[in-house]
Amino acid sequence: MTVTATSVDEPEQLEPQARPVSRVARLARRSGPAAAAALSGVLLYVSFPPRTLWWLALPAFAVFGWCLRDRTWKAALGLGYLFGLGFLLPLLVWTGVEVGPGPWLALVVIEAVYVALVGAGIAAVSKLPAWPLWAAALWIAGEAARARVPFGGFPWGKIAFGQADGVFLPLAAVGGTPVLGFAVVLCGFGLYETVRLGLGARRTGAVRRGAAAAALLALVLPVAAAFAARTLVSDRAEDGTATVAVIQGNVPRAGLDFNSQRRAVLDHHARETERLAARIEAGDVDRPDFVLWPENSSDIDPFRNPDAYAVIDKAARAIGAPISVGGVVEKNGRLYNEQILWDPAKGPGATYDKRQVQPFGEYLPMRSLIGAINGDWTSMVRQDFSRGDKPGVFTMAGAEVGLATCYEAAFDWAVRDTVTNGAQLISVPSNNATFDRSEMTYQQLAMSRVRAVEHSRTVTVPVTSGVSAVIMPDGEITQRTGMFVADSLVQKVPLRSSETPATRLGVVPEAVLVLIAAGGLGLVVSSAVRGRRAGAL
Repeated sequence: MTVTATSVDEPEQLEPQARPVSRVARLARRSGPAAAAALSGVLLYVSFPPRTLWWLALPAFAVFGWCLRDRTWKAALGLGYLFGLGFLLPLLVWTGVEVGPGPWLALVVIEAVYVALVGAGIAAVSKLPAWPLWAAALWIAGEAARARVPFGGFPWGKIAFGQADGVFLPLAAVGGTPVLGFAVVLCGFGLYETVRLGLGARRTGAVRRGAAAAALLALVLPVAAAFAARTLVSDRAEDGTATVAVIQGNVPRAGLDFNSQRRAVLDHHARETERLAARIEAGDVDRPDFVLWPENSSDIDPFRNPDAYAVIDKAARAIGAPISVGGVVEKNGRLYNEQILWDPAKGPGATYDKRQVQPFGEYLPMRSLIGAINGDWTSMVRQDFSRGDKPGVFTMAGAEVGLATCYEAAFDWAVRDTVTNGAQLISVPSNNATFDRSEMTYQQLAMSRVRAVEHSRTVTVPVTSGVSAVIMPDGEITQRTGMFVADSLVQKVPLRSSETPATRLGVVPEAVLVLIAAGGLGLVVSSAVRGRRAGAL
């Protein structure tokens, strides 16, 4: 009787202890993929500059692939959104440095929608043979959409821009940022699929040879292609060399108040140029063939203000070389963010007007609606900048210098057409003073390194407050300044005129990858239709 009573009582004693464990397990199963999606997005962010942990992009996409495989489209939509938030929230925090969290959060909320849609697409194609191929193409299709819509697009956060220090970088010369990004994502998904199939084979003892071969190819082929593409990367001079000077004048104070310091900023750049001229006369540095000033180095229109004209002209005569001056110019009642070619003997000549102006920074979309929501935002952009319509290539001391002003460096077309219009080197004049010491400067510098390899050109980066740099055609930074210091860089750099496959092909690689993505989704739809017809029969 005693034994029987004990055996009856045992379930009543154990059951209350077992139930909490079961609830924890169920909660872990439900929340695990969501937590993994968000954390893998953070891991992807950590792979971006200023850190040199480019390889973390591979496990980030491997975990993302695990989260999405065999999920319903609704679940994948949510997981994709969490991945996007984990990646973009920290990556784009600099957008709120001076204007508060509102614009930063609004931007991330919108941009993460693209990642969510891509996540749903990846879940759909994850059931196809060789699914990493379709999935990686879908990611690039999402990037292509983000780079165009809305308001001209926002390409910041392209996977390629996190790979300036990585082994995949030479692929930029093959097909630009789409091919470079595709290789990284494909390798990440291939890593997950290889591990998944390996664990399955260990558990069951059965090896699916076709699937295993496809997974290994997705993992290995991008790396092999990157090493093969190194033959396209060269810093050899093809058209001689040019000695270039990059001027960083610095600003009195960081932040949006930069705009109230216009004359001081101009004086700083003129002073640093004259200081360099004195060093040249003393024989400390070589005399440059031409000089590059940053964007907004003269926010005072020199065509309307004689004092600004005189300051720039004096600096040009002191250095004895043409200067590309970044100015804010009014023409026919319209404002332009303009580069002005200033000759020491003839004064101002050719100009280039920035074509990809920054929404909410240089112009305000939906001004009346935004003003109704928050009038302070409209006061930050009192007058919209107008767009230029011609590529910028200055002939400076016999060298053809292509110009992509600041934000334009993020857009494939805005850099490429300077090269197809004859640029032998590229300059990316920028003004990052508004963003203080945030990671924005280093993210943008990495873009310029990718562009150098993409088009096999030296890229100079003159910035008002830093980091200014000289980048070789192989993506190596040979000189750089600190942040918020006045400095100058002088270096002899190679001039090149050959075109990489990426330059010649332009948008074709991206279009092909978008078509591959569409083909994968088409196969999913076709399979679903056939399944329904078979069920109906």
